Amino acid sequence: MTNLIINLIIQEIEHFGSPERAKHSMRFFKTGLDQYGEGDIFYGVTVPEMRSVARKYCNISLDDTIKLLHNTYHECRLVALLILVEKYERAKTDIEKKQVYELYLRNAKYINNWDLVDLSSHKIVGAYLYDKDRDILYRLAKSSDLWEKRISIISTFYFIYRKDFDDSIKIAEILLNDKHDLIHKAVGWMLREVGKRDQDILEKFLKKHYKTMPRTMLRYAIEKFDEKKKKFYMNK
Repeated sequence: MTNLIINLIIQEIEHFGSPERAKHSMRFFKTGLDQYGEGDIFYGVTVPEMRSVARKYCNISLDDTIKLLHNTYHECRLVALLILVEKYERAKTDIEKKQVYELYLRNAKYINNWDLVDLSSHKIVGAYLYDKDRDILYRLAKSSDLWEKRISIISTFYFIYRKDFDDSIKIAEILLNDKHDLIHKAVGWMLREVGKRDQDILEKFLKKHYKTMPRTMLRYAIEKFDEKKKKFYMNK
């Protein structure tokens, strides 16, 4: 039955596929030699279509969900993550939530592109850690793995929504000198979200770091500023 269900889900995902979209996705998600998504493959399915499949099959077992997460096709992994998010949000006890959270982190190597991280980490990792010790985020931020580092900062989006900014700022400082553009964008995005809710906190961070932080990170962080302030920070 297990393989039957997984095969059925994969067939539905494949049914939505488009060879033209698949080619575009391979370029968009940088799947070429030595690029961050090297070797990833696609059916060419839109996010709304994947959400519809995830909603339809959100009651499959956790074991089956993880097997789907291990699939070589990008869309299968994303559907699995969307199912995990659904399971987390429907969980009635902290034990059930912890089980989803731990499975998520144990299988982080399959959460291996920015959309996979961005559509799931704050809804599972951030949500679970909101009222708990958050040391794991700092360990992830210091990882050598690109996607674990992105999980660490994007997970804080859950906190930011609730006007809890300390960990976002501290993790941004840890990642300030990271070499990868995808980390610059993620950190800049979270800083911008902090600034949308409390500009003083963002400007305190910027005044300390704007002269040395990566330009992409800075540009993302100040996106909502007026032109005069943007010029001030960009003309370092």
